[in-house]
Amino acid sequence: MAEHIEVILRSIGAFVLLLIGARILGKQTLSQMTIFDFIAAISLGSIAANLAFNLSIKSHHIGLSFIIFVAVAYFIAFVSLKNRKARKFFAGDPTIIIQNGKILEHNMKKMRYTLDYLNQQLREKDVFTIEEVLFALIETNGSLTVLKKPQFRSVTKQDIAALLTPEQRLPIELIMDGEIIEKNLTENELSHSWLNAELAKRQVSIKEVVYAVLAANGNVYVDTYNDHITSPIDQE
Repeated sequence: MAEHIEVILRSIGAFVLLLIGARILGKQTLSQMTIFDFIAAISLGSIAANLAFNLSIKSHHIGLSFIIFVAVAYFIAFVSLKNRKARKFFAGDPTIIIQNGKILEHNMKKMRYTLDYLNQQLREKDVFTIEEVLFALIETNGSLTVLKKPQFRSVTKQDIAALLTPEQRLPIELIMDGEIIEKNLTENELSHSWLNAELAKRQVSIKEVVYAVLAANGNVYVDTYNDHITSPIDQE
C-alpha cells in the first residue's frame, strides 16, 4: 500500500478512535478538566497522533494501546463515581484562597498560585476589590469560584431575608453517596443526633441520601437516590 494512502486511512482511523473514546469517557473530559482528565486527554491524543502518521509502529499495536488507555480511564472514572476517597485522590480538593476578604497566602504558596493571576481571575468575575470577597476557591479544574459578601451582591428576595442571618461560612457537606463525612461534622461541632433529626424530618435514612449539605443560612439541603421523577429529562 502506498504511504500516502496508509496515512489517510490511519488518520481517519485515529479520528474515529478519538470520537469513540470521547463518547465512552463522557462530557466531563471535554469540559474544564481535572488533573486526571488532562492526563487522559493528552495521552489519548498522543496515541491517536502516532496512529495517524507514525508508520514505523503497527496500527494494531497503537489501537491496542488506545483501547487499554480508554479502559483504564473509564475504570478510574467508574471507581471515582462510586467512592469519595477515590475522587479526592484522582481529582483533589478545592482550595480556599480568600476567606472573609483576607488572602490565605499559605494556601496560595502550596499551589504556586500568584497574586497577579488571582487578580486577573477576580477581574474576570467582575471583582476589583478583594475586600468584596467572602470566599474564593480554586476548583479541582483550576477555575476560580467567588462568593461575594452579601452587601456586594445583586439583591434578591432571599438576600433580604438573609440580612437577618448574614453568612459567615461556606456550606458544609454532611453526607455524600450515603456516607456521613465525619471530618466535617467534627470540625464544625455537629452531632450525629442533630443530623439524624434533620433526616427524620424528611423521613429518610442515611443510606437513602446521595448528598446532604448545611447551607450558610442554616438550612439543610438533602437529595435522595429516589427523586420521585417518573420521566427525568436527559438532553444528550
